[in-house]
Amino acid sequence: MTHQPFHDRDGWIWFDGRMVPWRDAQVHVLTHALHYASAVFEGERAYGGQVFRSTEHSRRLKESARILDFEIPWSVEQIDAAKAETLARSGLSDAYLRPLSWRGSDRLGVGAPNATVHLAIAAWEWPSYFAAGEPRAVRLDMAEYRRPDPMTAPAQAKASGLYQICTLSRHRAERRGFDDALMLDWLGRVAECTAANVFFVRDGALHTPIADCFLSGITRAAVIDLARGLGIEVIERRILPDELPTFTECFLTGSAAEVTPVGAIGEVAFTPGRITARVIAAYADAVRPRKAAA
Repeated sequence: MTHQPFHDRDGWIWFDGRMVPWRDAQVHVLTHALHYASAVFEGERAYGGQVFRSTEHSRRLKESARILDFEIPWSVEQIDAAKAETLARSGLSDAYLRPLSWRGSDRLGVGAPNATVHLAIAAWEWPSYFAAGEPRAVRLDMAEYRRPDPMTAPAQAKASGLYQICTLSRHRAERRGFDDALMLDWLGRVAECTAANVFFVRDGALHTPIADCFLSGITRAAVIDLARGLGIEVIERRILPDELPTFTECFLTGSAAEVTPVGAIGEVAFTPGRITARVIAAYADAVRPRKAAA
């Protein structure tokens, strides 16, 4: 199947307050964000025409920009409305959405506090992992790069620059025959994958790393709430790599990944089991509630 490049597609993108034909949504080569990574973004999914936890994503987008020292000139309510407009104009019911805000091309140099701030929102079809039933269990490599000390990088922003080491780690993992990579933090403790949070199962309880040097995902928070609602204990704590063989199940969470079971991390194997299945089912119900019986 041939991949259609993102710059050459039919459709519409919400761009600085107006709908622009997809191919015309362009920025200049001297855009500040391209040179100095002054950009923040969100990854979101819509199910049945509704963006899951849209307002939480919009709030985080605004907060990420503030952490990077710029203000998005649209309110949370306006961003929510723009996403709904983008989804409707695209004619999509189930879709992935990518809001992106960045410093523009009217200033260039490390310091550009007065550069114009832009906002764009695109939506496209990205099949849900739930569409074909139970997701395939993925295999993870161990990443060479680590999540940085939060005193050295704006770890709580969903900032483009923080994903450079994720891209490098993902590419290396794929070359080695894996699907993704598990990243440690700067002290050598388990952190997350390149674009998803991670959960482990031991004795019927969920264990997940404390999100202090990486983003506490909105899907991660939803899964924690759902698991506790099912009576599953959730423990947020420091997890060391040596503990991996002591866990029986493992899964990833994220807007793109949804809830994805893990079959192996390096040489350590996991068997997706009852806890993973319950979480997958609960999340599927939460994002796309089943119709009541007639």
